[in-house]
Amino acid sequence: FFILKVADTSEVGVYSIGSRIASAMVLLLTAFRAAWPAFAFSIEDDERARRAYSYVLTYLLFVASWAALALGLLAPWIVEWLTTPAFYDASDVVGLLAFGAVAFGGFIVVSIGVGRAKRTQFNWVVTGAAAAVNVALNLLLIPPYGMMGAAIATVAAYSTMFLGMIWWSQQIYPVPYQWRRVVTAAAAGVALVTVGKLAGGGLPVALLLALVYPLALLPLGFYLPAERKAIGGRLRLA
Repeated sequence: FFILKVADTSEVGVYSIGSRIASAMVLLLTAFRAAWPAFAFSIEDDERARRAYSYVLTYLLFVASWAALALGLLAPWIVEWLTTPAFYDASDVVGLLAFGAVAFGGFIVVSIGVGRAKRTQFNWVVTGAAAAVNVALNLLLIPPYGMMGAAIATVAAYSTMFLGMIWWSQQIYPVPYQWRRVVTAAAAGVALVTVGKLAGGGLPVALLLALVYPLALLPLGFYLPAERKAIGGRLRLA
């Protein structure tokens, strides 16, 4: 809507292609969102629930960041395969929108504490603040940057939802989330997309960077000792 009013109709078409490709993340998050509440509320003991929620956030953002990384790196070839040259610029927004979905996935996880505590009356403030950020940034960024401004506004809005819900849920149902691992997983994904965009190298380099993501987390200390042991055992068996 904002691109149509502030920019032009041709850019709306290009942006819509990028948005549809990035919406592949929605398939992942829809499946998770359907199963998550039933699993989360089935854990009756609060200590076990808090521990489970902590690990779920880490592993969901690991998987989602990997998927967003792959989409961001492979977007030029996906767009080329699905569309005509007039829409090739759509690949520019795919990575941003995909990582916006990563933030939304985090929001889904951390909001469960609010539901468990039955204190959802503040949720509208969090989502309302995100909507305000989205509208303001659309008006501010679309005139100079076009659809890239809209993509940045989307990422900022979802990040606001995630951070706002973290603050609220931790006030009423504190969970010891593994923040260092969460930040490492997301930051590594963003860094690899950036490296891929700057380095060029074509499809082989993009595929390599997408596949190397789990290995890139090793020197960053993402994996716990038990996880490293399990991974090493599986590699030896393979």
